[in-house]
Amino acid sequence: MEAEAVVVGAGLAGLVAATELADAGMRVVVLEQEGEESLGGQAWWSFGGVFLVGSAEQRRLGVRDSVELAWRDWLGAAGFDRPEDEGPRRWAQAYVEFAATEMRRWLRSLGMRFFPIVGWAERGGGLATGHGNSVPRFHIVWGTGPGVLAPFVAKARAAERGGRLRLVFRHRVTELRIERGAVRGVAGQVLAPSTGVRGAPSSGEPVGDFAVRAPVVVLATGGIGGNLDLVRRYWPRDRLGPPPQRLLCGVPAHVDGAAWALAEAAGAAILHRDRMWHYPEGVAHYDPVWPAHGVRILPGPSALWLDAHGHRLPPPLFPGFDAWSTLAHVRRTGWDHSWFVASEAVVAREFALSGSDQNPDLTSGRLLRVARERGGGRMPGPVRRFLDRGEDWIRARSVDDLVARMNALVNAELVDPRDLMETIRARDDQLRYGYGKDAQVMAIHAARRYRGDRWIRVASPHPFLDGDHGALVAVRLRTLTRKTLGGVATDLEGRVLKPDGTPIDGLYAVGEIAGFGGGGMHGYRSLEGTFLGGCLFGGRVAGRAAARALHVLRAAPR
Repeated sequence: MEAEAVVVGAGLAGLVAATELADAGMRVVVLEQEGEESLGGQAWWSFGGVFLVGSAEQRRLGVRDSVELAWRDWLGAAGFDRPEDEGPRRWAQAYVEFAATEMRRWLRSLGMRFFPIVGWAERGGGLATGHGNSVPRFHIVWGTGPGVLAPFVAKARAAERGGRLRLVFRHRVTELRIERGAVRGVAGQVLAPSTGVRGAPSSGEPVGDFAVRAPVVVLATGGIGGNLDLVRRYWPRDRLGPPPQRLLCGVPAHVDGAAWALAEAAGAAILHRDRMWHYPEGVAHYDPVWPAHGVRILPGPSALWLDAHGHRLPPPLFPGFDAWSTLAHVRRTGWDHSWFVASEAVVAREFALSGSDQNPDLTSGRLLRVARERGGGRMPGPVRRFLDRGEDWIRARSVDDLVARMNALVNAELVDPRDLMETIRARDDQLRYGYGKDAQVMAIHAARRYRGDRWIRVASPHPFLDGDHGALVAVRLRTLTRKTLGGVATDLEGRVLKPDGTPIDGLYAVGEIAGFGGGGMHGYRSLEGTFLGGCLFGGRVAGRAAARALHVLRAAPR
């Protein structure tokens, strides 16, 4: 095969880059190791949240935001502290400025629309200059992950019909072809047909070979979150202690990090392999699609977060406030699990599950279905199914019964029922007396000052032990792998850089393999909505830059 550009990976970042190239008139081949059922990659499974700054949706809810505030929040989250952070920091600043200006207009021009309530993820809870979003910025696209993908899939299919783009599945790239120091194509293996089930493990059996010659290659192969061996190898033991004995996997197994080795063999610099974004709120899927399949609970602020012994986590480690610091704290306890404990009413109102498949109402794009599913204090169907069928979920009418089941689940007498009773009673008393000193209770009241939280997200504060708000619920939480924050170093055009900072001719990288830009634009932490956002931004930037380079090449005398 021959083309002007090869895009390796048909996830969101790859599709954005490929369609930008095709829109510029280039002949593009997109190579994907999985089957056609996996078109869209990890983005299909996502909640569809995008980090935007100063949007119309924010303003309608009375939220004031600015580039300056968002950039301060980003720096507080990222904690850039290495010489190699110069490029990632430039990418981060470019993303924040894009999120505050052109991004929303661009996405709307493609047909995307946003759910009217802006989510408040990663609230922080520490200092103004520390981690966290000062205001709500998590904009959910109607249709969730599939809704984000839809315009780019449609554009790719149209370009395919027009002869400018080819989508080629079950082709695994194993080599970047280099001529005189420049990348000039790829080679690899044709794989046996896949199962036809999105996300399910597929055969790696080769049935043939292939090669594609092209003056531009764009790597868009994702991170390492599905490769638990690599996750453990690069786990930041100095900051998080040893990795858990059992990890839940938040992404399919094909997210294996194999392209890091390809890029390195071509001379690329790989930055910040030890920076990862995993979640402490993982639960096992009752009907797994891939090995160790886990799902993240997206919690509101009201549940008690307890360590393995039933002790409350210290402020500000409340649900939804600081995932990375909470994970670090839990890992230091010496146990692989922690607990949410709440009333059934809090679970119904505040527990969401991450993913397009766990939010069929939002994925449908129909407001009436959302109102029917979530209105009137009803527990969303997907949450109800996990409560009824999930191995990590416990429901009981008394603290004694709850604790007995918690201890039985982990096969150890770790939680004392008298201690947990006193913990819950003390928390409930903070509500009964009207004022109180409990930082979490104060955070709940603060959250309800925001209209979006008060309307659909945060339960009205109530005692857990009064019997009027359903049974007590405990959920065992484990570490869930998700995003790779480091990656291939790139410049602000998406060109892959060598260790000396010079670009490799013909090679670009976008999305998670590039640390979402520059080799790690998030630093150590994310403010959420920046993974899809980073794929959208990076794919657009690199696709347009590569198209400009190809136009120059076309015009050059032969």
